[in-house]
Amino acid sequence: MSREGSVRRPARRLTAGTSETLEETVAEEVAIALVYNGISHAVMMATPCDLEDFARGFSLTERIVERPSEIYDMEVEPVGRGIEVRLEIAAQRMAGLQQRRRSLTGRTGCGLCGVDSLEAALRAVPAVSNPHRVARLAIERAMAGLPEHQKINRTNGATHAAGWASPEGTLVAVREDVGRHNALDKLAGALARNDAAEPGGFVVVTSRCSYEMVQKAAAIGASAIAAVSAPTSLAIETAEQAGVALVAFVREGRLTVYAHADRIIA
Repeated sequence: MSREGSVRRPARRLTAGTSETLEETVAEEVAIALVYNGISHAVMMATPCDLEDFARGFSLTERIVERPSEIYDMEVEPVGRGIEVRLEIAAQRMAGLQQRRRSLTGRTGCGLCGVDSLEAALRAVPAVSNPHRVARLAIERAMAGLPEHQKINRTNGATHAAGWASPEGTLVAVREDVGRHNALDKLAGALARNDAAEPGGFVVVTSRCSYEMVQKAAAIGASAIAAVSAPTSLAIETAEQAGVALVAFVREGRLTVYAHADRIIA
């Protein structure tokens, strides 16, 4: 495991009448186990970089802890073909985690795998307090700035990015991962570590926008989430409930607003 997000692998390129042996750069995907107070809670397939941010962000957006100070210690340890991130959290939060009786097994395309009840999967999302209006030009500026920060994707072409933008559209932090949910969790962890989630800021992502992407954006207090691709119906409903403006298809000088359109300044 490189911890850089990409590895080199042999490949064979075929065209009409030709065959070429080469070495390709591909995205690294590793099993990451999140272990709380000695008990394994979730195993996610993820890119093995920024793992402390990932574990911190997952813990916050999944409401395992309520605040970063409830995470007392964290260690990242390779174990066999995977990696364990071992967290020590407040006893009260650990008790709550055990009561939830959840055992998540994450996959790249699904952030809800392993949830053991409909109630847990579709839990209410707390509303963002005091959401701000966001300018269309700020959203376009932030989305246009993402490629410059996608260092891993430039080498392998297979990773998503999630970025936090200031109200003016300046990118404050960007994280990458093969999983779109993981990228957003890494971003949440980075913001919590640096206390960088400025009021009025918003999230931009290089993916479609699902329910859980909205849920995680709301958990970090985003005024809006803007995606390069389409939203789902549940994402729109959740954004309406949480007070998060949902913007999609941000590309080529246009965008479409699906929730709280009155808060996007033309």
